[in-house]
Amino acid sequence: MVDMGGLDNLIANTAYLQARKTSEGDSRELQRRRRGLMLPGPQSCAEIRRALPRDFHGLCEQQPIGRRLFRDFLATVPPYQEAVAFLEEAQGWELAEEGPDKDSTLRGLVAACAAAPAPERPHPFLSPALATRCQAATSDEERAGLVALAKAEAMAFLQDQPFRDFLASPFYDKFLQWKVFEMRPVSDSYFTEFRVLGKGGFGEVCAVQVRNTGKMYACKKLDKKRLKKKNGEKMALSEKEILERISSPFIVSLAYAFESKSHLCLVMSLMNGGDLKFHIYSVGTRGLPMSRVVFYSAQMTCGVLHLHSLGIVYRDMKPENVLLDDLGNCRLSDLGLAVQIQDGKPITQR
Repeated sequence: MVDMGGLDNLIANTAYLQARKTSEGDSRELQRRRRGLMLPGPQSCAEIRRALPRDFHGLCEQQPIGRRLFRDFLATVPPYQEAVAFLEEAQGWELAEEGPDKDSTLRGLVAACAAAPAPERPHPFLSPALATRCQAATSDEERAGLVALAKAEAMAFLQDQPFRDFLASPFYDKFLQWKVFEMRPVSDSYFTEFRVLGKGGFGEVCAVQVRNTGKMYACKKLDKKRLKKKNGEKMALSEKEILERISSPFIVSLAYAFESKSHLCLVMSLMNGGDLKFHIYSVGTRGLPMSRVVFYSAQMTCGVLHLHSLGIVYRDMKPENVLLDDLGNCRLSDLGLAVQIQDGKPITQR
């Protein structure tokens, strides 16, 4: 007797794995679809050019496309690229493990700030007063404080003339074209749906593939009737709004959001490594080695700290909500219970 349930599951798994394989390759069909992905012309950007606030933080830090194009623009101007190179080296120093190499990098950073790249041409992003203080620094504690000041001056420098030049460049025109492209309506016909990855109280999560690009995502489908019955509409909208604000490698990211007649859909990062509960209880010997505990704890802490920096409280930390990717890195997921803290107002809701 044929096990129809098992057969259906086998077919679903095969289709899903084949879709993942296709998305990683470059089939002729995908090539044809990608050629149809044309950015709108510059003439269609006039309205968004007027309406979009010219805010450095919003354009060049929060938005991945803006951040990428701003960096590409800075790379075309040597004095601007000099500031970027310093910030990258300073970030590398901050993230390095404690030890002689980190101390050596710190001294190199301060020495670079103290020494002009050429006679009569000081660093464009540093004030002469700070360069003089770097020359006189003697302790690592003093050097660390000076690097922090130099980072602040470098960021202030990039937000001034370089940012104005970026707004007048073709790189910003390209950014506007991408923003107009992002505003095109998205519906379920934009995706091919594959197997169900999990189920919850308000719906299910399934694997989907963007038809035009072949890229795989996880789609959280929230049933409108269940949301209304359980008064979950506010929670669903809150999760969408919070996901829109987040930009962290340690939290699942929102790629698309749309609604059908029956569902609210949040299309997010696809995490193929399973959840942490599965790895703790179902893979090999029960439990995790201490090295992995430290690794995952550090990544989860980075995700929580990012949320706290935005005034958001997660409120749902558990192994089931920590998902792993193909490389073994973890991300926090399911922000349905997360809340935004309002200044001076306590949170009293459940």
